[in-house]
Amino acid sequence: MKCPFCSFDDNKVIDSRLTKDGNVIRRRRECLECSGRFTTYERIEEVLPLVVKKDNRREAFSRNKILSGIKTACEKRPISIDMLEKVIDKVENAVQQRGEKEVSAAFIGKAVMAELKALDKVAYVRFASVYCEFKDINEFMNELRGLLNKNE
Repeated sequence: MKCPFCSFDDNKVIDSRLTKDGNVIRRRRECLECSGRFTTYERIEEVLPLVVKKDNRREAFSRNKILSGIKTACEKRPISIDMLEKVIDKVENAVQQRGEKEVSAAFIGKAVMAELKALDKVAYVRFASVYCEFKDINEFMNELRGLLNKNE
C-alpha cells in the first residue's frame, strides 16, 4: 500500500476495526517514511456480473461509477457519505443476489432510484431526471405528481 502523501510503499497498521455491518475492515495506517496517517478499507472481492448498457456494450460493474452519479444527485443535500455507501451496498447486494453473469444497466438504475426515493426525494428527482431521460417537461411533471400522490 503506497502512502498517499509521499508514495513510500511501507507502512504499519495502527488500528483495525470491522464496520457495523461486518462486511468491511477499516484500517488506520501510518507511513514509515513521512509518518502520515491514512485510512484504508478492505472488503471481500466478489465476482460481480457485467453491466449490459442500452447499446448492448458490456462493462464491469463499478461502485465508483454509481457513487459518482449518486453524489451528483445528492449535491447540497443533508446526506452523508456513509449513507451513500449504504445505498451502493444495497444496490450491489441486489445485483449479486440475482446470481447472473450479466445484469442490465436498467436494473441497476431502478435499484438506485428505489434507494434514493427512500433516502431523499429531492435526490431521487435529480437522479430520475437524468436516468429516465424525460422527453419533455410533461413527463417530468408526471413523475413529480406520482411522487407527490404517494406522499399524501
